[in-house]
Amino acid sequence: MTRSFALLLLGAILVLGAPARASDPVRIVVLGDSLSAGLGLPATDAFPAQLEKALKDKGVNVAISNAGVSGDTTSGGLDRLDWSIPAGTQGVILELGANDALRGIDPKVTRAALDEILKRLKARNIAVLLCGMVAPPNYGDEYAARFSAIFSDLAKKHGVPLYPFFLEGVAANAELNQADGIHPTAAGVTTIVKNILSTVEAFLDTLSARKT
Repeated sequence: MTRSFALLLLGAILVLGAPARASDPVRIVVLGDSLSAGLGLPATDAFPAQLEKALKDKGVNVAISNAGVSGDTTSGGLDRLDWSIPAGTQGVILELGANDALRGIDPKVTRAALDEILKRLKARNIAVLLCGMVAPPNYGDEYAARFSAIFSDLAKKHGVPLYPFFLEGVAANAELNQADGIHPTAAGVTTIVKNILSTVEAFLDTLSARKT
């Protein structure tokens, strides 16, 4: 009896004395084009890296992967979806559409591709934060209206959060864009991260709620 008690006591000491295991980070993938991939920037200045750092600075345990491909359209993102979003991914920040607008792709095509991406991620039980985009004015007001409506419509249809405009506070600001006037500088990315941070935090909260 005494020996059994001693063994139980020793076991309790070992359990209580062991260091607590750190929880695994929330795994997020940014599926996007050159705007999030960080064209023209060091990898550490790209949107996924800056966002991860901003969240970690606030004590959020997160690992954010960069699945941005320069020049990608929504259809391109759909084509590579399965291998771009690995098993174990808990959430996707979906930033696609800018190249569709720049090329004047029929909004029906863009809508269909994004719709399918959202359907497939939902089927995999992966949460999505959808980032909106606006069309340049050179295709006219009708095209711009049809294009812009895609994001809010799909967010409602699939019940996912929407960040209305990925380049909010950066688009058309020469000081925050590279020489091409399209791609953000490192400071521009910092502005994007600052503006979207609260939306991402709310998104991460919904992921935590899923676990409980």
